[in-house]
Amino acid sequence: MRIIIDKIDDYPSLLDTSELLRPEQVLKDKEAEAFRDYDKDDIIGQRVKQTYYEMHTHQTVSFVREKHQKWLKFDHFQATIMEALEMLNNLVDESDPDLDLPNIVHAFQTAERIRKDHPDKEWFHLIGLIHDLGKVMAFYGEPQWCVVGDTFPVGCKPAKSVVFGEESFKNNPDLKDERYNTETGMYDSGC
Repeated sequence: MRIIIDKIDDYPSLLDTSELLRPEQVLKDKEAEAFRDYDKDDIIGQRVKQTYYEMHTHQTVSFVREKHQKWLKFDHFQATIMEALEMLNNLVDESDPDLDLPNIVHAFQTAERIRKDHPDKEWFHLIGLIHDLGKVMAFYGEPQWCVVGDTFPVGCKPAKSVVFGEESFKNNPDLKDERYNTETGMYDSGC
């Protein structure tokens, strides 16, 4: 038996999965200044602080060079963009003080917000969607502190603007090494 569908209304309706795990309702009344609050003392705040302290302690010049050797061979896995995004369904970013949801939600939210604000820049929508795909390295043996969070250059004194500031770097061995503990460290001024 063959079914002929004449108009769009005759198609069976599908569950719109974009309505699942939507934080907008929870966050809609939150003041803009309340986002990116790294000083919260709740369970999420404690998790975020621990993640950053581990990151700031262990990410050194030597560590980064090791990771270059490991990851720049591009031999760990192969996936389409959608397959990599779907992996993020199983990752909640331990460095995010605002959301406790799978990271794929953040990826689509970012792309959609960019699309809304910059409808003529399709390349920018794509960048918003894929900007956190490196987090899939967490599924291949990397701890989250190694693949999430705000970035900072290794090999020089951390800027005062880095989340949790100098206190979080107190156990980083590079800050005891005179090659790396100055404002420019191993870099040329103005590079």
